[in-house]
Amino acid sequence: MAKSVAAVAFGSGTNEYASPYLRYFFCYREIVEDFTNQRTALELRKQRVQTRVDEAQRQIEVIYEDVEDWLIRAEIALEETQNLQDEIDRVKCFKWCPKWGWRYSLRKKLAEKTAVISKLLEASNFPLVGYRPLLEIKFITSTHFLDNESSKSVLNWIMEAINDNGVNMIGLYGMPGVGKTTLAIEFGKCAREQRLFDKVVMFTMSQNPNIRAIQDKVADMFGLKFRNITEEGRAEELFSTMQGVNKILVIIDDLWEEFKLERIGIPFGDEHKGCKILLTTRHQQVCTKMNCQKEIKLSILSADEAWVLFRDEAGLEDDSSILNGVAKEVAGECKGLPLAIVTVAKALKGESLDGWRAANHRFKNLRHLDNEEVLGGVFKALKLSYDYLKEGNNQMTGNDIQMCFLLCSLFPEDAEIAIDILTMCGIGVGLFPNASSIEDKRNKIEAALKKLQKSGLLLETDNVRTIRMHDVVRDFAHWLASTGENRFMVKDKSKKWPRMFESFECYTAVALWKCSSNIKNFPDKVEFSKLKTLFFGGERKWRRDDLLVVSSTFFEEMKALQVLYLKWVRFSLKGFNSLPNLKTLWCKDCIMENFSSSMTNMRSLEILALIGTEIDEISEELVELSTLKYLRLSGVGVQGEMKFPPKLVSRLTSLQELHVTSKNNINLLELNFLSRLTTLSLRLSTNQISQEDFVFPKLQSYTIDVDYCISFHGMLNFRNLAIENFSSSLSAFKNLFYNVEMLKLRKVSGLKNIVPSIGKKVLNELTSLELDSCNDMEFFIDITRDQGPTVAFSNLVELTIRKMDSLKGLCYGLSPSHHTIASFTRLKILCVVFCDKLKTILSPCLAQSMLCIEELYIIYCNGLEQVIGFAQEEEITKNDYLLCCLPKLRILEICGCRSLKYICANTWTQGLQFLESLNISYCPQFMQIFKMEQNENKQDIVLTGFRPQNHCWPKLKTLKIVDCPVLSCFIVQAQLLEELKLSNVGNKWSTDVPVLNEDCIVVGNHEENIWKDFAKVVTLENLTTLKLSGYKKLIYIFSPTTARSLSNLVDLFIESCEERERLILAKDQVSSSSSNGETVLQPISFPKLTNIIVKKCENLKSLFPFGSILVLPKLESLIVEGNSKLEQVFELEDEVEVAPNDEMKFDKLGKLSLEELSSRIHFSPKGYHFVLSALNELDVRDCPELTTSFSIDSQEFVHCETKEDAIEKSYHCLKCNFQQEYMLAPSGVQYELTTTFT
Repeated sequence: MAKSVAAVAFGSGTNEYASPYLRYFFCYREIVEDFTNQRTALELRKQRVQTRVDEAQRQIEVIYEDVEDWLIRAEIALEETQNLQDEIDRVKCFKWCPKWGWRYSLRKKLAEKTAVISKLLEASNFPLVGYRPLLEIKFITSTHFLDNESSKSVLNWIMEAINDNGVNMIGLYGMPGVGKTTLAIEFGKCAREQRLFDKVVMFTMSQNPNIRAIQDKVADMFGLKFRNITEEGRAEELFSTMQGVNKILVIIDDLWEEFKLERIGIPFGDEHKGCKILLTTRHQQVCTKMNCQKEIKLSILSADEAWVLFRDEAGLEDDSSILNGVAKEVAGECKGLPLAIVTVAKALKGESLDGWRAANHRFKNLRHLDNEEVLGGVFKALKLSYDYLKEGNNQMTGNDIQMCFLLCSLFPEDAEIAIDILTMCGIGVGLFPNASSIEDKRNKIEAALKKLQKSGLLLETDNVRTIRMHDVVRDFAHWLASTGENRFMVKDKSKKWPRMFESFECYTAVALWKCSSNIKNFPDKVEFSKLKTLFFGGERKWRRDDLLVVSSTFFEEMKALQVLYLKWVRFSLKGFNSLPNLKTLWCKDCIMENFSSSMTNMRSLEILALIGTEIDEISEELVELSTLKYLRLSGVGVQGEMKFPPKLVSRLTSLQELHVTSKNNINLLELNFLSRLTTLSLRLSTNQISQEDFVFPKLQSYTIDVDYCISFHGMLNFRNLAIENFSSSLSAFKNLFYNVEMLKLRKVSGLKNIVPSIGKKVLNELTSLELDSCNDMEFFIDITRDQGPTVAFSNLVELTIRKMDSLKGLCYGLSPSHHTIASFTRLKILCVVFCDKLKTILSPCLAQSMLCIEELYIIYCNGLEQVIGFAQEEEITKNDYLLCCLPKLRILEICGCRSLKYICANTWTQGLQFLESLNISYCPQFMQIFKMEQNENKQDIVLTGFRPQNHCWPKLKTLKIVDCPVLSCFIVQAQLLEELKLSNVGNKWSTDVPVLNEDCIVVGNHEENIWKDFAKVVTLENLTTLKLSGYKKLIYIFSPTTARSLSNLVDLFIESCEERERLILAKDQVSSSSSNGETVLQPISFPKLTNIIVKKCENLKSLFPFGSILVLPKLESLIVEGNSKLEQVFELEDEVEVAPNDEMKFDKLGKLSLEELSSRIHFSPKGYHFVLSALNELDVRDCPELTTSFSIDSQEFVHCETKEDAIEKSYHCLKCNFQQEYMLAPSGVQYELTTTFT
């Protein structure tokens, strides 16, 4: 019988069923096998993608949205098919034969789910799962510096020049110290804030520009990873990348001479008309040689402006005081130079009247500096600041601070100077001799650097571990060190050895940078009898064999040498036998020969740092360095792995600091013999902590990574501990838990909780805690196991919990009676990711202690039902409704929490008055922001009709809600809102209409006549980005009044709003409920709207009204796709009269795309002539009834006209003109047309 049925089902000679439904009857085994295989494949694929995502996150990458979306959909598919898999397994287990109907139903479900899984597998081949966020320049400016009319005028002139289409290069010139760099930085800041450019890039050229470093910096801004090694190849890559960005501002600071920007890879002029250049230089002729279309001079300040700046920087207030009279004289001596004013004012800030008089007298006695060419005025001011470094300090300390300043001048121009290197060099030359330990000396030197910064002699950078010196201040330091006993010689680039006009014996410090590997006249031996400090750097080479080779005899006659800093050179230690006074040896990216056999005579060496340096081996000879206090080894050895001879470390008994951040074989028990050790950095394997008796000693600072792959790289002076893949007792770390600042635990097993398992009175200095994949942990804190007083985490600022499979809650046993036991009073950031067993994140009691929390991120917690709520019945008390939680919360982001219903009860908040960003996505059960009403059975009551929750968030700037289909209606009042994205929100209810009006935003299910029920409270005038998708019953977006209020809207994206007929409600549809129906309204215009995308809105008939003014003056990109009933892109308003061939220009529109528009459609209103002068990309596809013709004139402007009978004619005109002009189009401009007519 089965065969006869099969014969009917199959066609002759085929193995496929005629109907898919018959397959459900006869192919059970095949369907089950296919389903099981596909589901298993999905599980493995999800695991693989998740592993890549985890690795990307560890590399501080941002995960692509489609990858996150795929992971969520894969998780949902696996959960939804788990029951089917259970049924299959149950049938296999009991070997029973179910009824035909049941089998048919199961096979049908399996086949359908198999198709879903197959599509997920097809979509899972991600080349990359994340990307490094593009770097942004941190613009640091002085507000006082620019608070004057001179600076404001120049800033306005630059702005006018930038907005001039005929200008692509602007030169800002002026004398040193006048404020060119500060003004350029301020303009860059303004350009970014006002969104004048897509990208703002800034770099410094200096006298000897480092092209590769500049290329690297610019590439980072664009997310470019170079493939080429050569400078020219990198320039080509950068050139192409920058051409792909529409509008770029490049700020080139401190240009000294004419320079071809093509060497870096910067396109401008005809190569990229959207790229504008602002350069600063001391010399006007540089502007001329660079062909700047606009040259702007920045002059010194007027007397009044100079005094205001001086008064503000010195903290003076009473204009009539005697002190201010003296101060005005001092300010006058600064000659209107901002750099001089700032440095002198900061140096004298807080001085008494006698101090000011003494400074004024000293200032007037520095007249001889007026003759130091153009820099005399600046040098005189800087000399006063330099001399004042001794004020308030004893003579010795003052000299040390001044020497610290001079040491900074030895580093290359505009370099970011690492404080660690500077500190060790300062120790080597004997700074602060009364400080006993390295840590004490470090603190003294860092305090000196702070004083120099406050004096205006040093500058801060983006990195807290580096400082920078202004080039004018550096010139001043070199001038100071050009005479006297301590003479310095500094060369930023050396292709030949300096000529010996006089003996080198007079120099105490020499810095030679970028010495060519083929340097001419390079000596084998030099007599530097007084030399104490030598900085020597070769050129960076990709092949180590090409490094500059320094002879073993080169150092022999430097018997007074105390500090030697080498970079990118190859040398031998044989000549070091004659350096008895050498205290600091710092080598970076070098090749060191004879390391193991040449340590005998360097008995004074205290600091030894080898970073990225190849040596032969670490030998017993190291023990000969009996005075060694600081040892740093990183990336040392031929293969980067350091092998220490047994018991070597234990014999380095003078060591105070040990930093070994490469793989090593150190026996940790040897650390117990280092009684002076205070600072430790180690990268360890789990096997190295196998000794049961070992306990880390008490340390002042440490960075210890156990199998964590240098998670704290570069953080050598903090207390950091990272442990991974660890299953033993944590007792080895018990001394560290008392003062650890940053703690990371990943895949640490056997740990049920943090407190009390780690200890009772520990972790109180902890500021950052990260827990990842500790699958035995059930609670963060378990109070029931410890009845004694326990205060932990009192300084914790950031807490991250990731992939904790067994975690049930943060705190167990907490109640209002002892919520002070677990103190989180300083916690600001909380992030919870992939914790599926959590039903609630915070109990109200715990949340009440988190009064400082500002950022809350909850990602992929599928079991989560509420953010703040009760997870344990015993916690509930009748007074809980009085609790107040999270009063300072600024950022709330929730994604992929499939069981989440609400955030918390409404009575547990104060309305989130500080909330700036709310982002909720992929939460299918999310119903309300705050917990809704409940019936007698404590079941949630869905708010039907129009009874929305009303939220007033006065500081909200970003609101994003995506894929929350059961979200009930709510109203948001947010006058500062800048970005709004709503997609698939509340679409399971009967109506689905998100609305913007001039007062507020209404999100979710409500009636269409909502307008008349609103009270006018706030406006949306700050909104810059609006994204709406998946609203199937949305009729319109804006009322005319609302449209007029959106004066700052820049980006508009609308997709899949099927019922929408127009963007803006027609005038005859506006509610007549207003008090005066005859009110005259201004024409609708979106003055800043730049980018528009409208897709898949099937009933859309028109986009924008078209009246007496241009509705979109800043429009740059317009994409209209898949709107099958669209009739007009621009709809002519009724009262507008059309003059014959009225012309309207769109000067900014660069991209226009019209695709899959099947109705008879007009792009421009009939009778109007559009001129698109900036258009460089036109794409028209599948628009069979387009009535608008496009043509290109001799100026390469695109023209658009709409006529009644123009369908066929416009097609020929467009095709003909396009083909004709395409051949004449300039390089880089492409017009694409693919039109299909039926």
